[in-house]
Amino acid sequence: MEFTLVESDQRKAEFLRTVARDLSVPVTVIAKRIEDIPPLNADVISARALAALPLLLNYAERHLSESGQAIFQKGANVSDEIAESLETWRFTYEEYPSTTGQDAVTLLIGDIRRV
Repeated sequence: MEFTLVESDQRKAEFLRTVARDLSVPVTVIAKRIEDIPPLNADVISARALAALPLLLNYAERHLSESGQAIFQKGANVSDEIAESLETWRFTYEEYPSTTGQDAVTLLIGDIRRV
């Protein structure tokens, strides 16, 4: 299993490298913005507090493999973000309660296609 972490903040990227090295976890840390790197062809991508769902779907479409899935943590406005996203995207999703807050959810999204 391979892990690639994308973090544009250089200090945070270095922290991730240090933790991975100290824990002997084999990861690649890319210190760039997600939109500035070549497609990753990932089986799974995850993001927390990065962007609204329509933009996250854009990143997911670019970086996921054909059968890949995205895991996004979203807050109280998740219904509005899903509705807005369905104006330009088609996707399947499952919604799970989050432990981070009463209104928070975790979305498992697949089959992402631009309309």
